[in-house]
Amino acid sequence: MKAVLAILVLGVLALLPLKWAQSLGGWFGRRQSKDPAGKLASNTRRNIELCFPELDATAQDALIEDSLVETGRSMAEMGMSWLWSPERTLKNIRAVNGESLITETLASGRGIILIAPHLGNWEVLNLYLSKRYPFTAMYKPPQLKLMDDLIKRMRARLGTRMAPANASGVRMVMKALKRTEMVGILPDQEPDEQGGVFAPFFGVDALTMKLLPQLARQTKARVICGYAERLADGAGFEIYFREAEAGLDNPDLEQAAAAMNRSVEACVRALPSQYQWEYRRFSRRPEGQPRRYD
Repeated sequence: MKAVLAILVLGVLALLPLKWAQSLGGWFGRRQSKDPAGKLASNTRRNIELCFPELDATAQDALIEDSLVETGRSMAEMGMSWLWSPERTLKNIRAVNGESLITETLASGRGIILIAPHLGNWEVLNLYLSKRYPFTAMYKPPQLKLMDDLIKRMRARLGTRMAPANASGVRMVMKALKRTEMVGILPDQEPDEQGGVFAPFFGVDALTMKLLPQLARQTKARVICGYAERLADGAGFEIYFREAEAGLDNPDLEQAAAAMNRSVEACVRALPSQYQWEYRRFSRRPEGQPRRYD
């Protein structure tokens, strides 16, 4: 029932022009910011307090509200991202920066691992890449099968291969890199304890995936960061590609994970309000450290 309701909501959002959908999402996010006890607002506040201690209370409050507004817009864009035709969605991309990092690397016969943080609109980024390149995207399947089927079908419309975050998905990613193709990995969700090491993220220890650094070391693929910025007033999106920090292939997994987190952090600092701050990134703690969330 939840999956059916979610699909109905997506269908309604898909009927709206992009600017209207973003306005509706922004209204929802602003309402969430007025409810400090709500899950979205409380998680966002805690993360921003942890990650931006240099900001005074007024600046933190402003970033919290801006972040929740952008979260609402991101949610409202799902109708466009999944149910519009890819061609209609891609018309909303206004500029692309740094794509030569991709074209030059693939032309040299080297694979690419794309770090795609939960920043801006990652669904637009996926469509852009799958339109232009052989692309395999790793994802965590949702519990609801109907939603999983929808995600796989919509993200694969232009040829993206969807690799689940399990052993079979890792094999898919390895094969793609051996074919000197591009794979995309979301680097900023907590793995299980066996799959992660603790490394600083905005100065706070965060359980961080080992998979991406291991792939970088084993395959010698080039690691590039990518994100799609949401432009103001429904104007569309601007895509950015930037070199990841050196050291992601370090045999010391803690050092490699720290380099990966610094790469993500550099992207987020360029666009802090459009990051997914409502996610409980610091839930698991190193032994002896206090809980970060209530």
